Amino acid sequence: MSTPNGVMVRTAAAERGRRKSTLWPTLRAIYIIWYRDVLRYWRDRTRLVASLAQPLLFLIVFGTGLSSALSGAGGGLGGAAGAAAGLTYTQFIFPGIIGMSVLFSAIFASMSIVWDREFGFLKEVLVAPIDRSAVAIGKSLGGATQAMVQGLILLILAPVIGVKLTLGSVLALIPLVFVLAFALSSMGVAMKSMQGFQVVVNFLMMPMFFLSGALFPLSGLPTWMTVLTRLDPAAYGMDPLRRVVLGGAGLPSVALDRLGLTLFDTVLPIVAEAAILLGFGIVMLAIAVRNFRVRD
Repeated sequence: MSTPNGVMVRTAAAERGRRKSTLWPTLRAIYIIWYRDVLRYWRDRTRLVASLAQPLLFLIVFGTGLSSALSGAGGGLGGAAGAAAGLTYTQFIFPGIIGMSVLFSAIFASMSIVWDREFGFLKEVLVAPIDRSAVAIGKSLGGATQAMVQGLILLILAPVIGVKLTLGSVLALIPLVFVLAFALSSMGVAMKSMQGFQVVVNFLMMPMFFLSGALFPLSGLPTWMTVLTRLDPAAYGMDPLRRVVLGGAGLPSVALDRLGLTLFDTVLPIVAEAAILLGFGIVMLAIAVRNFRVRD
């Protein structure tokens, strides 16, 4: 005669066995989905070249035009902080342009999930004996990898605009760029419908970019704009990029703090900013996983 405790033990053991049997197929599915996205990105050389056009346009037009305008008006970037280090506006926005490339690449890379749904690939994956979370995780990692590569490619322009990078600063940039790309890619995957992507593209992408501090310092802003910049997750990715790039180029830490992001009148450490951004990415990924586990 079986007891309730015995039934519960067998049920728990069966559940553990089921989870263990699907763990390896799920991990393999994550890898395959990631590899598929990266391979498609690598083979599409036209897309790789075309995606560099907008960052270059911003760097040349904004960097040259506004730098001349600021010089002609007698103003300096960041006041004494920028002037003391001899920092030009083009050099200031260079890390922001890297972040812009990551932002746009991550969002548009995650849009491929809509086409996978339309052409049937996603349906084939969802009926496989794997956890549906594999789709969200694989697509997020795939989009993050593409955006990270896209952003790091722009580092080759650093000598052209007078930014000297050290090996240490380049190595520090890799995880920071990936965390930013992962957060934005996860946000894109969480919007799994075409309507959701239209909302992101039309109402979120440009405000996120302009409020991130990519084109202007985040200090000395009006109160209402300061609040908006602190609510912008991209701001917590742009500021570490600037501090690492310009810090490696010789900008003093005091000047970086005056140009950087503060919260409650405290300059956030780079680790804290990365942790905030990573937490945002994990929340977005959890929403994406939940969306995929809910059957259509």
